[in-house]
Amino acid sequence: MPTTVAADWGNWFRRYAPASPSAVQLLCLPHAGGAASQFLSLARELSPAVDVVSVQYPGRQDRRKEAPIENVHTLADQLCELLAPRPDQHVVIFGHSMGAVVGFELGLRIQRSAPGALLGLIASGRRAPVIHRDEDVHRRSDDEIIAEIRTLSGTDPGVLADDELLRMVLPALRADYRAVETYRYSDGDRLSAPIGVLVGESDPRVNLDEARAWQRLTDAGFSLRTFPGGHFYLNAHQSAVASAVAERLAEFQALPQRD
Repeated sequence: MPTTVAADWGNWFRRYAPASPSAVQLLCLPHAGGAASQFLSLARELSPAVDVVSVQYPGRQDRRKEAPIENVHTLADQLCELLAPRPDQHVVIFGHSMGAVVGFELGLRIQRSAPGALLGLIASGRRAPVIHRDEDVHRRSDDEIIAEIRTLSGTDPGVLADDELLRMVLPALRADYRAVETYRYSDGDRLSAPIGVLVGESDPRVNLDEARAWQRLTDAGFSLRTFPGGHFYLNAHQSAVASAVAERLAEFQALPQRD
């Protein structure tokens, strides 16, 4: 791997636990305002059978000095270029909230550039891209955005209590909201790989009908599992979510390969 490419790869992707050489890769994409570290516990739960690789978007944590990306398609393009998928590779994408939308677009790019490499998509806490809803969080004031993330109960209480730190993360958070709220699904786009959906039963941002609509975006298998809780149900059910992800991975790997 050329030095510049390796540096870029290390800038974008994190591994928090070792994996066996034969492990399937699980590429994890965080929510709006989220970071790669969101998937630390998942990596530890699934290691070494699964190679959990977490994406670190620009504009947060150790990349906070970089400009955040405000467009889902641009983000998916850059991730696919860095991943450089090959047909002999096997990858499953797991995205939560905004990450599910980025994951869908990334999946489309992977299946075009490396047919057979994408084993499946696990979409968490997000309505299907075919369901459009006008939202304007990215246009609101700083205080209104802070109020929005408080209602979702997914942000570290320590961050919420530290006004200076909170203001520091707002540019990336606003950019992420702009990216996902201005995203538009292209009619007819579908994955040839299966989709598994995970959702909180009381998620204020997605109902069960909107979660089931992901089935319209795959030519392969579909499954839906609910958990007690809201938008960030996975924080309270880490082991159960890890088990559900492992089950989806086993199902995806058992299916015949599709181009």
